[in-house]
Amino acid sequence: MVAHSSTPIISSFSFLAIIASLLTVAVLPATVSAVPLSTSSRWIVDESGQRVKLACVNWVSHLEPVVAEGLSKQPVDAISKRIASLGFNCVRLTWPTFLATNDTLASVTVRQSFQSLGLSESIAGLQSNNPSIIDLTLIQAYQAVVSSLGKNNVMVILDNQVSKPGWCCSSFDGNGFFGDQYFSPDIWIKGLTRMATLFKGVANVVGMSLRNELRGPKQNVDDWYKYMQRGAEAVHSANPDALVILSGLSYDKDLSFLADRPVSLTFSGKTVYEVHWYGFSDGQAWKSGNPNQVCGSVVNNMKRQAGFLLEKGFPLFVSEFGVDQRGTNVNDNRYLNCFMATAAELDVDFALWTLDGSYYLKDGVLGMNEYYGVLNWDWSDIRNSSLSQRLSVLQSPFQGPGLSQSRLHKIIFHPATGLCLLKVGWLGPLKLGSCSQSGAWSYSSKKILSLKGTYFCIQADELEKPAQVGIICTTPNSQWDTISDSGLHLSSKTLNGTDVCLDVDSSNTIVTSSCKCIGRDSSCDPESQWFKLVDSTITSTSSSPML
Repeated sequence: MVAHSSTPIISSFSFLAIIASLLTVAVLPATVSAVPLSTSSRWIVDESGQRVKLACVNWVSHLEPVVAEGLSKQPVDAISKRIASLGFNCVRLTWPTFLATNDTLASVTVRQSFQSLGLSESIAGLQSNNPSIIDLTLIQAYQAVVSSLGKNNVMVILDNQVSKPGWCCSSFDGNGFFGDQYFSPDIWIKGLTRMATLFKGVANVVGMSLRNELRGPKQNVDDWYKYMQRGAEAVHSANPDALVILSGLSYDKDLSFLADRPVSLTFSGKTVYEVHWYGFSDGQAWKSGNPNQVCGSVVNNMKRQAGFLLEKGFPLFVSEFGVDQRGTNVNDNRYLNCFMATAAELDVDFALWTLDGSYYLKDGVLGMNEYYGVLNWDWSDIRNSSLSQRLSVLQSPFQGPGLSQSRLHKIIFHPATGLCLLKVGWLGPLKLGSCSQSGAWSYSSKKILSLKGTYFCIQADELEKPAQVGIICTTPNSQWDTISDSGLHLSSKTLNGTDVCLDVDSSNTIVTSSCKCIGRDSSCDPESQWFKLVDSTITSTSSSPML
């Protein structure tokens, strides 16, 4: 996430002594099964070779207090249970380098850290909600959070967000690239090694993200290879079980240099690449431009800069994406529709930004509300239940090793709702419903959308009428082209020759309407007409006799 920073310093204490003292802090074995994880071509897999899709949420622990956010609002176990109940199997837990390399900082207690920042209200909240944590050292408190997540069967990726504790990111904050004021390569590698060593053998810690959002005037490809390869080797040497996750340049948007120059490492089967993708990554283009054109352009650029790695046989982890969960940000709303379609198409691992409903202290503001947060200000409930439900479709894999329950087929995904097209009853109607109940569709070379194993195909009847299910599938109204710059419209002709697109009405019935936003109009919104044909091998749970 992007933008600022100050650090409490109190008494000195050896980091090795701290590690030894951690043996007295109860770190219960995780109940996460089938770990450690590794890679098989573009997939992350467990010990049996079955795909494990990382469906993560970010949890901030790198700001000035150097304590996981929210512990003054709710007990840590309640937060961990909430994460699991929301369908996330993983947390990307952030940390600053200095937590692992500055012995003085690491030995500060949670209470002392908050006192030094004048956070008296947060101290009272922590005392009430997490009395067992408030007098732990900062590194012990971090480990207690990892332990709580493990007890609730939630995997953890340790994310080195910054060096000096504070908000990320700016091109001139001294944390951006190797050689910056707070970013000594040697100290960074020391920090990675210490954290990898500390969490070696902790079953639910499945990976380490080497560095968040490399950026700034010093960034260059040669130093990226020099130091990222050293960091990767250091982590693997200290903790061979962990996935090693490498980020790109330009705020982790650009990995294009890997197309012609692969990373050279002494190990294999553990390398994952990560990319960040927000609506604001492209300024206000989504709000000011035609959604079809912007989506097509942005997706093509993302695939050129990062998505190509999937074809080269590497997992791609979208380790940050997110939106204003109030639902009032037009730029974010339009971006999310396009993101959902692409994330489903590529079936990528991901980490939503962010879990946090508020911060102890951010940019000098006490208790700042985080509108990108899944949870509300006091961390007691989710902020936007309909959005959380919509995003949940991405938490389950569509395909991958060990998941071939049926032959490869298509599902017809509607990104604006997170639902899929399904046929209800013998002859319809066609409705939107849970993707777990979607039929197995095929899309032929003649552009016929038909239910596999049946004679039924989708047909356009009349303008502004429900789409039909028919068995005579040789007529023009049975042919569906993917059109527009986004490639997300499914267009056909009615029997009288009128051009129409699949659409959704207020009752979630599939209808055929005039195609929206095909020109350059930036004021229109085509979201109801966006559908994505997604490859899947997952068997439907539908009870319909025809599905």
